[in-house]
Amino acid sequence: MLMNKVSSYRNPLWLLLAVSALTRLLIAAFTELGNDEVYYINYALYPDLSHFDHPPMVGWFIQLFSLNLLSDSELFIRLGAVAAGTLNTWLMYLTGKELKDETTGWYAALLYTVSLYTFVISGTFMMPDGPQMLFWLLTLLFVVKAVKTGPEGAGAGRLVLLAGVSGGLALMSKYTSVFLFTGAGLYFLMYDRRWLRKWEVYASILIALAIFSPVILWNIRYDFISFSFHSERVEVVKTLLRPDLFAIELGGQIFYNNPFVFGLGVAGIVAFYRKRLPGNRDAHRLLLTTALPVIVLFLGFSLFRRTLPHWTGPAWTTLMPLAALYLRNETSQGREGNRLQPLLKGAAGFLALVLTLALLQISQGWFLNKGINPDTGKRLGIKDITLDMYGWGQLREGFEPVYRQDTASGRMHKDAVIIQQRWFPAANLDYYVARPLGLTVLTLAEIDRTHKYAWITQQRGGFHPGMDAYYFSSSYAFSDPNGLYKDYFIRIEQPDTIPVYRNNVLVMYHYVWRMRGLMFHPPDKLTGKNLSIRSESYPD
Repeated sequence: MLMNKVSSYRNPLWLLLAVSALTRLLIAAFTELGNDEVYYINYALYPDLSHFDHPPMVGWFIQLFSLNLLSDSELFIRLGAVAAGTLNTWLMYLTGKELKDETTGWYAALLYTVSLYTFVISGTFMMPDGPQMLFWLLTLLFVVKAVKTGPEGAGAGRLVLLAGVSGGLALMSKYTSVFLFTGAGLYFLMYDRRWLRKWEVYASILIALAIFSPVILWNIRYDFISFSFHSERVEVVKTLLRPDLFAIELGGQIFYNNPFVFGLGVAGIVAFYRKRLPGNRDAHRLLLTTALPVIVLFLGFSLFRRTLPHWTGPAWTTLMPLAALYLRNETSQGREGNRLQPLLKGAAGFLALVLTLALLQISQGWFLNKGINPDTGKRLGIKDITLDMYGWGQLREGFEPVYRQDTASGRMHKDAVIIQQRWFPAANLDYYVARPLGLTVLTLAEIDRTHKYAWITQQRGGFHPGMDAYYFSSSYAFSDPNGLYKDYFIRIEQPDTIPVYRNNVLVMYHYVWRMRGLMFHPPDKLTGKNLSIRSESYPD
């Protein structure tokens, strides 16, 4: 059913898939993992029915494409995202083709390729967005086909049931996939209530719930802690309007989705309401009832509290077929003319420019390589977020001789662990330092700071009196263990300093403290009664 024939656009489409996949594979292989990505490796190392932050699908993808972490390099950790992103380009082509013709599908595939959100966040980095977009687009394609067929059409019920399966898998990827169901429900209520008389609609919801049931069971066991965590992230509790946060959210949406793609999406919405879009109007309505509530909702939330722009990524992706249809309808050249219209060239140029600048900054620090003051250890100039993805290998190389000497001399116990008070940099240290050296990372803080590491710490055996531990911090994001753990250990020694250089410039210090002799067993943060959540910067 999905294997529609690709005729005049067969070769360009295959070339697009190959070039975009190869580009993303190279980025995946030669850049260090970000904070979120190293954290989600733990979903694969410690699989469960669900997890504190997200459903389990991202962990399953990592397990599948890394052969259960048999190959755990950056490339294989990210391989599932690259594979999903490549398949998603084809699904976007098919969805655009459903709206009008192959040219519309081709434009839709191009728009999908040039979006920063779909090319990088959900197409290169191993985030929950990668598998979510795969099942989101598959669900969208099934429902678009069903709506075009009509509730009484042949095969409509089967399409709805298939949408229930793929929609359930989308829910197993990320909670915001619920908007697929609210979008379809809004369409049925507002435009065609005949669908509400079909048993397949209700059966598809039950199928999705059955697939999603492991997440529900996990949350029942832990007092719905995951749902309360996410509700706290978006709950509107502040009365003071924050236009600055609104501007950040809107600007982030424009940037993440590519200003050209964003503009074409808005143009497609306007063209729909002006009745200037050809094709099946019901399919257009479905796309809008799925996308617009998500965009409006999070823009509304941003008036009161901080949000993250990529939360609306699936919504703007849903508008891409409409944007492609608008572009197809406006051009007089069409299939026989220049397929890469000026707007698409501009969008591709924007993506290429941003990627080039970002990769140069990560690897060479050409633009923000201000370094640090070697006397005070303080950063000079603008804080460079690309340091999140740089220097972890240098840290391991600098720490290894310290650790070997400590254990050989008896200065630290051979079973010394690394203790951190947040999920990052705990996950970075776990992947880049602890696992290569055979060390164990534990966390000691409230669950709102440690997240899944509260469970991991328990599974790794937890703490015992007398144990020694290392604590890591950096000049980039400094924290002092004396203010955190001085009551836990007999003594905390002065830190060693490990420098990180980029392009021959000292850009960061890592500090390593030795914490000697744990005096008592800390309280179990996982089984404790206080599981309150407070808003911070969380993985997504």
